[in-house]
Amino acid sequence: MTATATRTLTTSTTGGSRRDRPPTEPLRPGDMLFRASNAFVFIVFALICAYPFYYLIINSISANDLSAAGDVRIWPIDVHLTNYAQVFQLPGLPLAAVVSIGRTVIGTVLTVLASAFLGFMFTQSRMWGRQFWYRFLIITMYFSAGLIPIFIVMKTLGLTNNFWVYVLPFVVQPFNVILAKTYVESMPRELQEAAEMDGANILQVFFRVYLPNMVPILATIAIFSAVTQWNSFQDTLIYVTDQSLYTLQFLLYMFINQASSLAIAAQNSGGNLAQIAGLAGEQTPTSIRMTVSVLVILPIIFVYPLFQRFFVKGIMLGAVKG
Repeated sequence: MTATATRTLTTSTTGGSRRDRPPTEPLRPGDMLFRASNAFVFIVFALICAYPFYYLIINSISANDLSAAGDVRIWPIDVHLTNYAQVFQLPGLPLAAVVSIGRTVIGTVLTVLASAFLGFMFTQSRMWGRQFWYRFLIITMYFSAGLIPIFIVMKTLGLTNNFWVYVLPFVVQPFNVILAKTYVESMPRELQEAAEMDGANILQVFFRVYLPNMVPILATIAIFSAVTQWNSFQDTLIYVTDQSLYTLQFLLYMFINQASSLAIAAQNSGGNLAQIAGLAGEQTPTSIRMTVSVLVILPIIFVYPLFQRFFVKGIMLGAVKG
């Protein structure tokens, strides 16, 4: 083969040289208008989504009387941080933060492990009753016993006024199991066959072969679980009366209700709101609501970006088979 033929073959197999490629066509006015419109729409949509969080923050650090009057809308006024120092003195808040962090961390870890293991096991043809158990799990997505039967079950199991009532009912989530199962099915079957030829049992195959390669879908499940655990307050309302087990979200729920009642009492009595509320300084119901809301939402806002790069890949590979 001649040198010219060799160069021709190389050029054809590599898609041609850079000089042979057609130059990029300039954008037409219609395309530029479309891109500018898209950018404008998404920027406006992002601002609309971000403004409620921004509103909470600027009202929590502004003058409390102006915040209560609704005068703080765009920029903070008379910035101060005393609200946060005083809110941390509210009874039960530090312990509630520990409970919320504990349930979120423990619940997320157990949910991720359970979802990954069940998703892996449902792909094993040798699992006894695999089709039955998988369908039985899926049915629970559409049918529920109702609040009263579930409460009776929890009370019978001794989970009322128990920290584990926050964790155990959320460990197995059908949707998360479906995501993990579909993701495992997209992985090469030869990985398991090679491990079993080397003498690995089923647990070794899961923990040493599959689990390390399931990071995208595990991160996605972790986001779902962490957000659910952190934001949940109805389980505290239904199953817990012990104040030492209250969560941040439930305290926020209580403070919002109490703050509204205090505001009505202050308007009726015409007295000093700080004295009625029993709070130090110039705290108002609005300042309490805003400050505690910021403390509740900030952790999950900071955690989400850490997993965001796995989110799209995990949800796409876990939701689409093939």
